Amino acid sequence: MTQPLYSIAEILAATGGKTALEPTLPIHSISIDSRELGPEALFVAIKGDRFDGHDFVDQALANGAVAALVSRGSGPQRIVVDDALESLRDLARSARARSRAIIVGVTGSVGKTTTKEAIRTVFEDAAETHASIKSFNNHWGVPLMLARMPAGAQFGVFEMGMSAPNEIAPLSQLVRPHIAVITSVAAAHLEALGSLEAIARAKAEIFSGLEPGGTAVLNADHPQLGILLEQARADGVGTIVTYGEARGTDWQILEVQSAADKSFATIEHNGERHALVLNVPGRHMVANATAALAVGYLAGVEIAVILRALAGFGLQVGRGKRRLLGPSDKPLLLIDESYNANTASMRAALDVFAAQQVPDGRKAIVLGDMLELGAQSPALHASLKDAVVASGAERIYLVGPAMGALADALGRAQVTAHTQTAAEMAPILRNDLAYGDAVMVKGSNGVGLSDIVDKIAQQFDSN
Repeated sequence: MTQPLYSIAEILAATGGKTALEPTLPIHSISIDSRELGPEALFVAIKGDRFDGHDFVDQALANGAVAALVSRGSGPQRIVVDDALESLRDLARSARARSRAIIVGVTGSVGKTTTKEAIRTVFEDAAETHASIKSFNNHWGVPLMLARMPAGAQFGVFEMGMSAPNEIAPLSQLVRPHIAVITSVAAAHLEALGSLEAIARAKAEIFSGLEPGGTAVLNADHPQLGILLEQARADGVGTIVTYGEARGTDWQILEVQSAADKSFATIEHNGERHALVLNVPGRHMVANATAALAVGYLAGVEIAVILRALAGFGLQVGRGKRRLLGPSDKPLLLIDESYNANTASMRAALDVFAAQQVPDGRKAIVLGDMLELGAQSPALHASLKDAVVASGAERIYLVGPAMGALADALGRAQVTAHTQTAAEMAPILRNDLAYGDAVMVKGSNGVGLSDIVDKIAQQFDSN
């Protein structure tokens, strides 16, 4: 059995809670979902937007949790605290205080989850690594991921997200990274933030938690770099490292080549050139991998180890994962980009799809609304016209009311179908698509395109 995360006594010391449980009882995992419990789990009953964990305490205990951290109720397996979410943060602080790991925080408008995963892949080839799962990057996800960090981990990687100002700062101050990565600044969450400058300043909040002498790793390929540099210096960041295709960056990306399922680039650093080979397509993926290369180097991992790890790096579900469905001689290619979308990530995905060859069928795209863009939403949706045309898609399917602006920009005759919901689009696609086709599905998570992906996979993977 692995070393426990905590004993009950350690949980009480961190949270000030009260319980009748034996102080030496070990806790090996932490969960806020009563349906997903690890071994010897502590269930934390936090109150969310839709659910209150206190309503599921009995279910969690029946499902195998050995203890529940609660702010109301009583019982033999309960640890009673004033506020369950704040006590989860207390556990996160305790985990961070005892850790001797090199800690990395990652944020950005585009690519933060993929970059986090690339860094995790690099670190895991070198030593014991703990990293955020999925996109657990908000006010409860970050403390949960930090509280789960084993005492013996040598590397920790944490993703931080936001949809409004003053959200990243408390997360960064909890994580206290040694290295802070900002992958990009792009038009996302404009509804709450209003401008790209405001988005840049919100992302720069990550510097407020950076450990003394820490390093900022910044993508240089966007116009808001100056704002990030200004804020980093104002916050006393010890070292600033840049990466990207822009001239003069510390890790400069050269000679990018992208095929249907691979990418190649030369990365120049300190006068030396390194060959980067990825098992995924796209210039944006090269940028994400270069961030991981820079972070690994700063953390003391040998460049040869980093490059080998990145060569095996793969895409995640909803973020460009490719699936061949049906007969091997004429499969349907399904590219799942359904997790999230803004103008930058839309253009990057369409650029990758443009290189996709489809010898035995048609190229099709399914694009869903980009959410939280505020008053600029119509113009930003319409701005995708050129990228859609350049993708070479013969069939264009649009989902959501905001996509009406793109339909108008393209011309309604060029749009195969436009529906208001994913549920309306699913049967249209199931009837229109055929083996030999290639289809890419991309939109904001709230549009529900993942359901379309599932339905396509169910139909075409059955043979």
